[in-house]
Amino acid sequence: MRSLALLLVASCVATSLAAQDADRSVAGGGISAPGWKGRIDRKAAASGKTIKDSKFMAMGNDLHLTIGPAGDYWRDTDVAKGDYEVKATFTESKMTASHPHSYGLFIGGAGLDTDTESLMYCIVYGNGTYAVKTFHGAKVTTLAGPVEHAAVKKADASGKSTNTVGWRVKGGTASCVVNGTAVQSFDKAITVGPDKLASTDGIFGIRVTHNVDLTVSGMGKAK
Repeated sequence: MRSLALLLVASCVATSLAAQDADRSVAGGGISAPGWKGRIDRKAAASGKTIKDSKFMAMGNDLHLTIGPAGDYWRDTDVAKGDYEVKATFTESKMTASHPHSYGLFIGGAGLDTDTESLMYCIVYGNGTYAVKTFHGAKVTTLAGPVEHAAVKKADASGKSTNTVGWRVKGGTASCVVNGTAVQSFDKAITVGPDKLASTDGIFGIRVTHNVDLTVSGMGKAK
């Protein structure tokens, strides 16, 4: 009987936490930064959310993101091919939930506004971990993580964290780079193929989970 009671309590707590962290809707949402596009994840879209439930705006040379549902953001002109390095610096002003949320950069973007989109992203969390996944339509493949790594800066006592996240592609090998350190590298045989990337060539852009507040600066190709 006591075990049943504990199980019921645990179930109620889990349900409560999930409800507290449901996708929010941001007032005055939508994409106002010139040239940018966005797409929310399928699960959020199926629940009735839209890209207008998040706010994506320019602030001088930076971007400010107040995110509701998780999604991807990009400009069609941000294309990287061959050997390259791309990166951006993300500042999360405060973790807005009882558990860390993620942000980072994707590469190899193709067909991003179709049902068969493909991309590969490297993301970091405020607890000092990173993860790497590929999308191909509804197929999600986890290549790494979440993995703890010293290169990933954890959120401070106020919940703030700043990390530079990107990709370095050379000779067919793609490396997830965090604050200048290649935290993990992947051969072409792992990243390219059915239900993964068509190529590491393609659009690069921003990947964010739900309910985060971010400033993004310096996004582009490394010189």
